[in-house]
Amino acid sequence: MEFAATAFLLGLLGAFHCVGMCGPIALALPLGGYNRFEKVIGALLYNIGRATTYGIFGWLVGFAGAGLFWIGFQQYFSVVLGVLLLLYVLMPQRYKVKVEQVNFLQPLIRYVKNALSALFRQKNFSSLYFIGVLNGLLPCGLVYAALAGALATGNPVKGSLFMMAFGLGTFPLMLAVNLSAQKISIQWRNRMRKAVPVFISFIAVLLILRGLNLGIPYLSPKLVSLPEGSTAICH
Repeated sequence: MEFAATAFLLGLLGAFHCVGMCGPIALALPLGGYNRFEKVIGALLYNIGRATTYGIFGWLVGFAGAGLFWIGFQQYFSVVLGVLLLLYVLMPQRYKVKVEQVNFLQPLIRYVKNALSALFRQKNFSSLYFIGVLNGLLPCGLVYAALAGALATGNPVKGSLFMMAFGLGTFPLMLAVNLSAQKISIQWRNRMRKAVPVFISFIAVLLILRGLNLGIPYLSPKLVSLPEGSTAICH
């Protein structure tokens, strides 16, 4: 499960970006009136909700990646996907804005924001969990990069575990923010956003190495060809 360890590390380091993007939601959680123990439980439920959404997405893209195994394209697709991520990182900002403006997602984003507004008016543990679930649906470049890694696993279970490990890696810093009464300045959030290309590049290089089939343990495991009708496996 070397990919899960990689995903956890990506989440742990990328959590600074999560704080910048999701900090306002995390700080605004309806935890007022709870005692210290209840606040910890509520914050955990919120973060478990995010990890749940990531896990579902990971299963879906892992299922799609499994098809690439069957037709023998998984190795090449991993390299192509890594190169595309690197090109995105190097792309001028004015073009990135156009790429990120996915118009068909706008109705979903509006629905999620309205649903979040309704949940914030409630005061129970289940609403905190579902705030996390919906938060996981909001656009995030780092999550997209993690999904690329889940896709490259070529397996729905591994893809789901990859994304849940990624979510788990974000827990420590996000919990600290959830339980903090301090606000995060815009300047600090902007600095965190600038770190995103580094994390995306990390995933991109990992995908390229994995696709090159170099036989390097954990980084680029050797794919062993099986008899016809079987699926390639890592050696």
